[in-house]
Amino acid sequence: MNMSTSSLILYRTFQVLGFILAIFKIFAPFIALYLLWRIARNLEKPPKLTEEVKIVRKSLSEMLRENRARCKMTQEFVAESIGVSRQAVSKWEKGTSEPNTSNLMALAKLYGIPAEDLLKGVESALEAQEK
Repeated sequence: MNMSTSSLILYRTFQVLGFILAIFKIFAPFIALYLLWRIARNLEKPPKLTEEVKIVRKSLSEMLRENRARCKMTQEFVAESIGVSRQAVSKWEKGTSEPNTSNLMALAKLYGIPAEDLLKGVESALEAQEK
């Protein structure tokens, strides 16, 4: 069987394409698993805190720590008084988390100040950052 040059080129092209398709069929599941792994890994990362959130946490934590010290209370006493763990109070004062609204109100009442006073420190810090 004698093939012309163009027929031979076409035949070789289809052979190469068939080989590429076979390789793709073998590796496609691995590629898909890798991509899913990368997506899942990115979803597990905690979102980066904006500068504004960092300032709010820092200033609120300072206000909470200052008021507790002013009232000469321990973290344990504060925690027992408002019904949370000592670790929660510690996290609030470190700025790694913040109290919810009801806990913030309870803290203000415990410290004998209006809740707005706790938030004024946060507001002042945000205004200073904007300047």
